[in-house]
Amino acid sequence: MTTTLDSNVLDRRAFLKVTLLASGALVIGVGCSRAIDAASLEDGTWVANLYIRIDTDGRITIVSKNPEAGQGVKTALPMVVAECLNVDWQQVAVEQAPLDDRYGRQVIGGSRATPDGWDDLRVAGTAARHLLTAAAAQEWNVPAAECEAVDGKILHTASGRQRAFETLLDVAAALPVPDVSDLDLKSRPEEFKLLGTFVPGVDNPQILTGQPLFGSDIRLDGMLYAVYEKCPTFGGRVREANIDHVRGLPGVTHAFVVDGTSNQSGLLPGVAIVATTWWAAQSARKQLRVEWETDHADSTAGYDREAARLAQQDGETLRADGNVERAMDTANQVVEASYYYPFVSHANMEPQNCTAVYKESGDLELWAPSQNPKSGRELVARTLGIPERRIHVNLPRIGGGFGRRLRSDFMVECAWIAREVGRPVQLQWSREDDMQHDFYRPAAWHHFRAGIGDDGRMVAFDHHFITFGRNGRTNSGAGLSPGHYPAGLVPNFRLRQSIIESNVPTGPWRAPGHSAYCWAYQSFFDEVALAAGRDQLEFRLDLLSRSYGEPPLDLERTSGTLAIAGEKAGWGKRRLEPGRGMGLAFHYDHGGFVSHVAEVTADDSNIRVDKVWAGVDVGPILNLSGAKNQVEGAVVDALSTARLEITFANGAAQQSNFNDYQLLRINQAPEVECHFIQSDNSPSGLGEPPFAAVAPAIGNAIFAATGTRIREMPFGRAGVAI
Repeated sequence: MTTTLDSNVLDRRAFLKVTLLASGALVIGVGCSRAIDAASLEDGTWVANLYIRIDTDGRITIVSKNPEAGQGVKTALPMVVAECLNVDWQQVAVEQAPLDDRYGRQVIGGSRATPDGWDDLRVAGTAARHLLTAAAAQEWNVPAAECEAVDGKILHTASGRQRAFETLLDVAAALPVPDVSDLDLKSRPEEFKLLGTFVPGVDNPQILTGQPLFGSDIRLDGMLYAVYEKCPTFGGRVREANIDHVRGLPGVTHAFVVDGTSNQSGLLPGVAIVATTWWAAQSARKQLRVEWETDHADSTAGYDREAARLAQQDGETLRADGNVERAMDTANQVVEASYYYPFVSHANMEPQNCTAVYKESGDLELWAPSQNPKSGRELVARTLGIPERRIHVNLPRIGGGFGRRLRSDFMVECAWIAREVGRPVQLQWSREDDMQHDFYRPAAWHHFRAGIGDDGRMVAFDHHFITFGRNGRTNSGAGLSPGHYPAGLVPNFRLRQSIIESNVPTGPWRAPGHSAYCWAYQSFFDEVALAAGRDQLEFRLDLLSRSYGEPPLDLERTSGTLAIAGEKAGWGKRRLEPGRGMGLAFHYDHGGFVSHVAEVTADDSNIRVDKVWAGVDVGPILNLSGAKNQVEGAVVDALSTARLEITFANGAAQQSNFNDYQLLRINQAPEVECHFIQSDNSPSGLGEPPFAAVAPAIGNAIFAATGTRIREMPFGRAGVAI
């Protein structure tokens, strides 16, 4: 069955335009209302805001507008177009688009690329199929309804006639653009032939053979290499530096101080060194001596003291439902616990980098592995005083993002240096730069109380949340929504907040906020369930069976993921030997519903995570390969993060590289079994949702195996090695 999309919805943000290229290619584009022209001819070259290109030799090119950071959008989203065009995937080539306003939103973050592109990409593919079908019908003088598109051909079953797409381009180009409301858009999993199958990433061959794809791979004629030294203390400025000495070192072409700005996300003050090779620049950097001017002295020890002080105060009330204190007084029992998690780094595989050319014309060209290139272009334009229209941004593949590359400091640093030097420049951060100048996931403290009624249900929930901010406002990634569960699931609910003033830069970090909150909540839910004498799975399903007012999440979809994860893991049906345990957790964020069951084995204080079962509902799965990679990667990433922390002393991060910030090794990774619920809901992304529930499921499993309740991250603080 097909679903016809409401034209009133799409017409506000999408339209179609068809044209025949001078080369003989049919080009079909769909975009927001800002993109009036699907294609234009400039000096004999077609430049277009387009998703589909069909050449006269039969080649079909689908453009991927969003940056690719390993999440799979460069494969999955073109698959949507190919599905609706009804072509064999082997006929398709995928091309990465540069930054172009005519594409609309070119961002990867918040798991939004898939839901943002779902309608437009289906329209693009369906419209192309519609036009080609109509063209063939016109040639054969038959009703279009008697024709169908199959694997790059139009078939007329009744007569047995067929025409390849490429033979219909001139006729199709002359046809009127179809009305969006006339297009039957595929929407249900049972309609798909390509979507939901296992398709390897389009870049896999190049990655496996070491071909240049990433920002660090860019090479330009005459290119120089830059490093940029910034104050190790957040907010510091250059007082003086031995610039003359550095300029005289081998290979060095330029060395200069950049006054910079106070914008933590922009051009911070520092010293730039430019050389003929990166190694020469880095070697010269080791001889750089800078006296810094700073008055910030953030420290982990100071934060701990302030958090302990604030815990004794009431804090600001963000939400109050019912009467918490009265419910606590009359409860059958009250459970109390406090949880803490630290700052952590993004630790991308590829450190920040950018390549820039400032041209004599005043134009600036960038090769930027950015999750939000438009925001980066705006920052560069504002900082350098260059009109945005003079800045061209190319989008190489990104070697890991997780929210770090939503910030554009590396772009503006490179652009500034390139303008000063007047030659192509590649700025490459070191691992130490990357880890000590991050926008960290913020630490926080959660103080919980839960009242349990005679029926074993939570009748009251009290939460004092201590986080970080400035001037009374929470820092980026440090806030907590008053509507976060269990708000709306417990009749008496209170959320209070206290803020620690901090100068440490924080920002989006895979499943911002959720990646940490979930661990605290779901670990505490386990404590409450056990105190109530109830099975942890049944307790959670019961919690999701009722609501008080507006529920904070879709209770049915959440329960569905819990049920399937528990069923596949054999929850309550398997007897585990001593030293082994199972734990579970659920979460909803960024449009996705995910539950995990973890099984662990304890050997003294050493814990091996044996297996994780995932129940996932993110609507229809576009690419099974990419979906599994996202879930498996999230499990490994979350388990790794549960072992790590960034600490501060004298205003600077103390960890600097993988020797003191050790990520999970491949031999420590557990088996992951994914179970996707193919619901009829519109698809959501998968970058964030599978992450959050991993750590609490593992922590709860550790308790089941050992009797040790982990209330602090990293887990090693509890004497547990994973």
